[in-house]
Amino acid sequence: MNRGFLSMAGIPSHTGAKIAGEPPSEGLSDAQIMLRVKAGDESAFEYLVQKYRRPMLSFMYRMAHNTAVAEDLAQEVFLRVYRSRETYEASAKFTTWLYRIASNLAVNHARDTRHERPENTVSLDEPDQESGLTMDVPDDSLSAEEAIVRRERLAAIRQRVQELPERQRIAVVMHKYQQMDYRQIAEVLKLSESAIKSLLFRAYETLRVQLKEFV
Repeated sequence: MNRGFLSMAGIPSHTGAKIAGEPPSEGLSDAQIMLRVKAGDESAFEYLVQKYRRPMLSFMYRMAHNTAVAEDLAQEVFLRVYRSRETYEASAKFTTWLYRIASNLAVNHARDTRHERPENTVSLDEPDQESGLTMDVPDDSLSAEEAIVRRERLAAIRQRVQELPERQRIAVVMHKYQQMDYRQIAEVLKLSESAIKSLLFRAYETLRVQLKEFV
């Protein structure tokens, strides 16, 4: 998200602001930086956008499995963050608030488009989470047959995760791909840690059974 986007979105970008990505102040938590956004510090907002842009893109891609949609949803997350700046209260970690906005947006999008045929487009530039390779770069350590099996396995995992019940899908994406712990997920979804553990246990058990041919 650059200054062009900020302008397009109606977000002022001052020429005297700090360079995007440069910490507005050393030693501040993200919640404190968001309070600076609330006070009108545009460079603080640009810093948060640069810090969380890739995690948001990753989260939305895992939820939507469409690169263009993920980009649009990630952009909308930051628009909502900015529009909510005046009512922001640092009562929870910034990431909890951010992922709550993102998960609600992803759920609403899924509900609005559930009758549409999904476009399971995969960006060739996005590395596989397990191998680190992009889909157009061959893994020399695998035979042609092994490479096909790996692709089939990854496609099956994506499909089965997508078919999980709403909360289970969000919890799995946060836990498996965003490396969030039980407490963080519980705070985002407003559930107890024990409820999250139960939710993830059921989700992973479902995936284990459905993907047993690939295990």
